[in-house]
Amino acid sequence: MARGKKLYEGKAKVLYQGPEPGTLIQYFKDDATAFNAEKKDVIEGKGVLNNRLSEYFMTGLNAVGVPTHFIRALNMREQLVRQAEIIPLEVIVRNYAAGTLAKRLGLEEGVALPRPIIEFCYKDDSLGDPLVAEEHIIAFGWASQQDLDDMVALALRVNDFLSGVMYGVGIRVADFKIEIGRVWDNDFQRLIVADEISPDSCRLWDIKTGEKLDKDVFRRDLGSLTEAYTEVARRLGVLPTNAPQMGKPTLVN
Repeated sequence: MARGKKLYEGKAKVLYQGPEPGTLIQYFKDDATAFNAEKKDVIEGKGVLNNRLSEYFMTGLNAVGVPTHFIRALNMREQLVRQAEIIPLEVIVRNYAAGTLAKRLGLEEGVALPRPIIEFCYKDDSLGDPLVAEEHIIAFGWASQQDLDDMVALALRVNDFLSGVMYGVGIRVADFKIEIGRVWDNDFQRLIVADEISPDSCRLWDIKTGEKLDKDVFRRDLGSLTEAYTEVARRLGVLPTNAPQMGKPTLVN
């Protein structure tokens, strides 16, 4: 399928105009970034794995009634998705203490939280995607109270789905982040899960060993990122057909 005009290029994906009005083609890059892009690599095959894994999760969510932007896979690196107005917030769901939450509150990494905790970050790379409260979100008009209620409900449903699926293959979902977009069906607005769901956007730990199978492998120099992502895909039974051989990371200066 021929791509249209390039509309946006982010750290890990490129968006192009789709073949029909209201659609986009989402291309997954091999770029890996951490610490607000202060650390960068190009890792061969990463985009192929994230494309396949995000397709798997989005398809599963659609099947259980959680609306997403995903329409269908196009090839090893591209998806056809529905165009949506992205709410400028990252929605983070935390099941275990890790990352910035553990640092802020002085918690030991790996401690189970009393219940899933949902946080919001304002999407602005120049500010470091700061944590914001619901009061900020409503006051600055990023989302309404009804939107927030719907976003929390969507996030918890995604958490139930992801946690169940991954537990079945021996992986614990410590936390994850999603983006949510607005779409209109005639005059009716609804919210859908957009962007991607992959090891780039989740913390995934082996239940038995605690081995990290997510982007923390790259952040902390714990080994091969593609081996970690390949292990997730292998357990889920979704390894890409004819996937390229995974080479060593190529450093980008």
